[in-house]
Amino acid sequence: MSHAFYVTLSYLSAFGIALGLVLWVWLDHRGRQKELARLEAAGIRRRSAHSGEAQ
Repeated sequence: MSHAFYVTLSYLSAFGIALGLVLWVWLDHRGRQKELARLEAAGIRRRSAHSGEAQ
């Protein structure tokens, strides 16, 4: 096996891992957005959402 094989394999491995992490974060983001929408539909609001009351 040549040096180029190991270099190519390492680049492909790094690309695969990076792509996997991006996919994981994207899917997790979609899940959290759906969860927030479900909670807000149930009347549960985020603390950062102001209700218009003076504090």
